[in-house]
Amino acid sequence: MPDPGPSPLQSSLPAAAARFGAHGHGHGIEAVGCVRPALFAPPAQPSAPVTTASPALERILRGPSGLGATGLSLARREEPPAPEAEPPVAGRPIPGLYFHPVPEPDPARVEELSQRIKAWAVDEVELYPPEWEDQFDGFSVGRYMVACHPDAPTVDHLMLATRLMVAENVVDDCYCEDHGGSPVGLGGRLLLAHTALDPLHTTTEYQPEWAQSLHSDAPRRAYRSAMEYFAQEATASQADRFRHDMARLHLGYLAEAAWAETDYVPEVWEYLSMRQFNNFRPCPTITDTVGGYELPADLHAQPAMQRVIALAGNATTIVNDLYSYTKELASPGRHLNLPVVIAEREGCSVRDAYLKAVEVHNDLMHAFEAAAADLAAACPVPSVLRFLRGVAAWVDGNHYWHQTNTYRYSLPDFW
Repeated sequence: MPDPGPSPLQSSLPAAAARFGAHGHGHGIEAVGCVRPALFAPPAQPSAPVTTASPALERILRGPSGLGATGLSLARREEPPAPEAEPPVAGRPIPGLYFHPVPEPDPARVEELSQRIKAWAVDEVELYPPEWEDQFDGFSVGRYMVACHPDAPTVDHLMLATRLMVAENVVDDCYCEDHGGSPVGLGGRLLLAHTALDPLHTTTEYQPEWAQSLHSDAPRRAYRSAMEYFAQEATASQADRFRHDMARLHLGYLAEAAWAETDYVPEVWEYLSMRQFNNFRPCPTITDTVGGYELPADLHAQPAMQRVIALAGNATTIVNDLYSYTKELASPGRHLNLPVVIAEREGCSVRDAYLKAVEVHNDLMHAFEAAAADLAAACPVPSVLRFLRGVAAWVDGNHYWHQTNTYRYSLPDFW
């Protein structure tokens, strides 16, 4: 079977979508009826090369190269891609994992973004002590965000996503994980940090104490600053959408913490439920803000769009489970991830559990692409099509970063 091929960045619209775009119809509500890797984690050793094996792609999401509707599409890929003798990027993909390779991100943008985000982290929010500098650099967040947002008009737009990504990971590290994190008392810490995103409205007497608290630790300083920058560029509905998705994320953190406190290994379906909340969803859901446009709130809220976004978040989070598997095994305590839960609950070997987790990821990816293609064909609104393309680009860039970040990740010896 052919590879799924490279990340789809250009193509032509399906016939219905092309007709729609050519006549400029269908924006607004009338069209609706047309039917967090931890940042400061210990690095892993690079893995040995492995071989890619991927199933065929039935539908490929494609989209715009500019701000208008020109070039937007969700189209079937008819021709198989040319085979590659060697992957063009560092690292090796997980054998059998379904993904789309992406071009190397623009090195000039990566360099500028990396310098600017480090200056923000060090000078503006005092995010980490000097001894964590190598871990911050090893996270390669600049390369990550350039790969995930290929249509960002400027580095300023990329910084919106990059600050938020760093802030989310610092909260995870310092509140939940290795750098002082604990499930004990997590709810209180997360709630107070969330007020840096969703501000407290209280009495004159108590407002100053709350405002001062936003500077009291690195996670809250990062959340406050990153959200202030984001809200300056986002519309009110985009900012509120992001706050909602961050509340989802924090709910997922709390579920995982509750299981850790009671030493409970969830059923596989329970784990996947938790991962739909404790996942990357806040990142692709802001792709329109980073791209310099807006998917209107009524279109974003449609159940079909919500399904696409949820499936994208779920698939990208299982990618993290798979690539971070050996790193988490080497960390103290038991870390829940999909292979661990499958092995425990379904009584299979760790190898078989890992390979089954790959299949779960692939099923989620196919469901995501099918849902995105169906939505694009049913409602080919320019902002919808561009948003779908942006989410797909985020999915592909997220895999690229995990595959190539050999500072952090290595593959298990299962092949």
